[in-house]
Amino acid sequence: MIKVVAMVQARLGSSRLPGKMLMDVAGQPLLLRTLARARAIPGVDTVVLVTTTVPEDQHLLELAGEAGVPGFAGSAEDVLDRYYSAAKQHGAGVIMRLTGDCPLLDPSVCGLVNSRFAQGDVDYASNVQPPTYPDGLDAEVFSFHALETAWREATLKTDREHVTQFMLRHLDRFRSVNTVGSKDLSHLRWTVDEPEDLDFIRLVYQGLERRGWQGHGHDQVLQVIQEDGLQDNSDRLGRNQGLLKTMREDGLASPRGQRD
Repeated sequence: MIKVVAMVQARLGSSRLPGKMLMDVAGQPLLLRTLARARAIPGVDTVVLVTTTVPEDQHLLELAGEAGVPGFAGSAEDVLDRYYSAAKQHGAGVIMRLTGDCPLLDPSVCGLVNSRFAQGDVDYASNVQPPTYPDGLDAEVFSFHALETAWREATLKTDREHVTQFMLRHLDRFRSVNTVGSKDLSHLRWTVDEPEDLDFIRLVYQGLERRGWQGHGHDQVLQVIQEDGLQDNSDRLGRNQGLLKTMREDGLASPRGQRD
């Protein structure tokens, strides 16, 4: 049986909002909110926190461990190597890539991507090629073989820092598929990179808790936003800022939808 491992990428050294993974969201650290959502994804066998060997990130490993989520610490700069090493350690045949700064992650949306990959005719599946869900609901699923190929051959900084970019720039070699929502909500921003994002997420969680909604999906989040008149940070920040920066440094263009 092929083991499906959801790997949640997180570190404390964020350039825009340092320490955000430990910041409070309705009584829990942001990271725990995201991990709880990841553990509810159908079809996932194991959730693993994937962080770095930087000493301060030990706090994240301890926090995840207390919540019953195993962790892996690898290279701070070579994220592709970090994923590959974590996948080998945990016996992953299929990897789902998630990021820790997405506490409104929808397990059912991630499950759709996983189910599509499980049909067996692709090497890579996502909901970001192009995106139709809000930024913060991104999920990518790929085979260990695809990951190993990228790990072995990728040399550009963009490819080593952003795990799936090698696959997405070589679609003649990696069969891919995209899942889409019933309507385009890609303009919405439900992730945490700056203080304004965190303020918005906190208000959403307060609205969910007032309504007694646990195990919420993105439809419930949309209802809270509309009924409570909330505004996200999408007018000021677009998707993939970190990826765009790295691609410019490598002289590349046309990013393939992915968060940093």
